[in-house]
Amino acid sequence: MADPVSVSNDANSAILPTYARADVAFERGEGAWLTATDGSRWLDFGAGIAVAGLGHSHPHVVKALIDQGQQLWHVSNLYKIPQAEKLAKRLTEATFADYVFFTNSGAEALEGAIKTARKYQFVSGHPERVEIITFDNAFHGRTLATIAAGGNDKYVEGFAAPVEGFHRKVKFGDIEAVKAAINERTAAILVEPIQGEGGIRVPPASFLRDLRALCDAHGLLLVLDEVQSGMGRTGKLFAYMNSGIEPDVMAVAKGIGCGFPLGAFLTTREAGKGMTLGTHGTTYGGNPLATAVGNAVLDVMLAPGFLDQVGKTGLVLKQKLAALKDEHPRIIAGIRGEGLMLGLKIDDAIPVGDFTNAVRAQHMLVIPAAENVARLLPPLTIGDAEMSEALTRLDAACKSLEAKLSLEAKLPAAKLPVDRSL
Repeated sequence: MADPVSVSNDANSAILPTYARADVAFERGEGAWLTATDGSRWLDFGAGIAVAGLGHSHPHVVKALIDQGQQLWHVSNLYKIPQAEKLAKRLTEATFADYVFFTNSGAEALEGAIKTARKYQFVSGHPERVEIITFDNAFHGRTLATIAAGGNDKYVEGFAAPVEGFHRKVKFGDIEAVKAAINERTAAILVEPIQGEGGIRVPPASFLRDLRALCDAHGLLLVLDEVQSGMGRTGKLFAYMNSGIEPDVMAVAKGIGCGFPLGAFLTTREAGKGMTLGTHGTTYGGNPLATAVGNAVLDVMLAPGFLDQVGKTGLVLKQKLAALKDEHPRIIAGIRGEGLMLGLKIDDAIPVGDFTNAVRAQHMLVIPAAENVARLLPPLTIGDAEMSEALTRLDAACKSLEAKLSLEAKLPAAKLPVDRSL
């Protein structure tokens, strides 16, 4: 169990080599557990990067997929889709929104949200307002517009000049920096309530409320990226609900389909007034199969007590992780996050990749992020047994890294070659 799993690109694979894949493949999943092709069992605290919110192969979701798959998969948005109508109605009743547009992914949902914000300003008589304020360490997807919004150099480099219309890298959580960035071209503010890929960064409690007030004062739209923080991840259906405010537009994905490709952007009637006939479209988005799955996910998440239990579970896990940090201060420098969107800040002397590899050697999956943080994004359905097992495996990973550090400290310093030319 303690053998490390290598990470590399398979030279014989026909898949474009844009991922460094671990040398393990999974063939079955149940709840928080995965079974590899060699029969080994793995504890999944990544959930496909916050996707499998109800765990793997949830029986209610599987049944919905099979039942709908035996009837009708796809017809296109040229016709009414009852499953999509039902899911949209449920989402609007549970949130701030009046309208929903279904997509296939989070990046596509963000593209729609960006278009909605700019079109709103255009039809409101402010065509000059095209710029959207975004934040440092933000991640909004991999399309040309969303990498421009995020502004991360490693994602932008080599794809020509970034798409215009974004005021990038304003300091996350700094309301004064946001005020200074607003000008006559500003259309909206785009923000993640909790930054995921950016390192599970939680802003000050007042930050979203202050952003809402700024948008109201300047005639701007507040656009939230809840692709990772939404669908129950923080103990509320969406993270904005913890702050007491409502956005104008919101992008969601990941957990809404529990592994089936499904996303959406939600908008108020006012914010969406520019998105009229022919202004936007998609081929697959909101088809019967995808939205039947989405409805099944909501059946579970909106059941009485489910989200309350997620909040309680997240609090217990966070407390247990804090105790783990106290036991391994050379490895874990801090605990971040809310609900079951948590992060371990790894000591800067240890690359987060070394930590995730050490955890993987214990047959457990966690996800690396920026700021040397390892993300813990388990299924929202985990119980005491899975938490206990996770702590045991994380403890073993920390001990293996401590042993490595101790060994390196005992090794003699490498002798430098003597320069005999003098």
